Amino acid sequence: MKGKVVRVTGKWTRLRYNNSDYIDCLLSGQLRLENYRTTSPLAAGDEVEFEIRDGQGWIVDRAERRNYIIRRSVNLSKEAHVIAANLDQSVLVVSLAPPRTLYGFIDRFLATSEAYSIPSALVVNKMDLYDESRDADEWAYLKAVYEGIGYPVLPVSAVTGAGMDALRALLRDKVSLMSGNSGVGKSSMINALDPELHLRTGALSSAHSKGQHTTTFAELFELRDAQGVWAEIIDTPGVKSFGLVDMEAAQMGHYFPEIFTLSAECRFHNCVHREEPGCAVLNALENNGLAPTRYESYVRMMDGVEDESPYRHDERG
Repeated sequence: MKGKVVRVTGKWTRLRYNNSDYIDCLLSGQLRLENYRTTSPLAAGDEVEFEIRDGQGWIVDRAERRNYIIRRSVNLSKEAHVIAANLDQSVLVVSLAPPRTLYGFIDRFLATSEAYSIPSALVVNKMDLYDESRDADEWAYLKAVYEGIGYPVLPVSAVTGAGMDALRALLRDKVSLMSGNSGVGKSSMINALDPELHLRTGALSSAHSKGQHTTTFAELFELRDAQGVWAEIIDTPGVKSFGLVDMEAAQMGHYFPEIFTLSAECRFHNCVHREEPGCAVLNALENNGLAPTRYESYVRMMDGVEDESPYRHDERG
């Protein structure tokens, strides 16, 4: 029988099959013993084959993935953690209100999506807390930079409903990964999309105005309305860091679309845009043709510098 992975928790994998039935399965020995470089051979969104033996479900095979998104695992015995598979797009939820998200965190997420050929969008939640005197410059910068590159940027409020119709249009008829650092209101946003899900939400930590984790594993959800299922999303835990996997320094510019485009005009074909003469990227940086935060992210990623937190530096404890 065929099923779709809804979530993976320890040795158990929950599948959806026959459109609306669910079963908790174990991995067959063959799948469990294969030499995977990742924390688990399965991820939310995987298509699998399973069978039932003596009343217990067993997953016996995994279909080839059309894509996946990955980050470095916190489990030192494994190199990487596949967050989700078989995606139409990835959506990163960020916030201008505390806890604000670092540009470096945004850029790592977008670069990883680029590396695995997954279209991406940014959703700026908590716009009901937007303060013109505090946030206007940052909002204008974020919108101009990322829309200028080609990423949709949607301002929304899960509280007031502002912008939610545009978000529904973005998600409709797609399988979307929804990620973001803790505290940006991702679970509240998903509840607003489908109130029947009743996802658990949490308040910010009083000590540092940072989010507290309310999601503990990636999980696939169907979004429903009166007409039935209109989209699927894979909700992920609040991500504290986004360690890169299989991204060579010399190829890093390929994952920044504007840097890749500019590099065609560099004097040297193997220019890495650091100190080389005739570098079109450095020239654009000096002449306001490239966002300084994007270039800083590019350099940090090339140098293998790991961002410690997704939060703004001035909001760390």
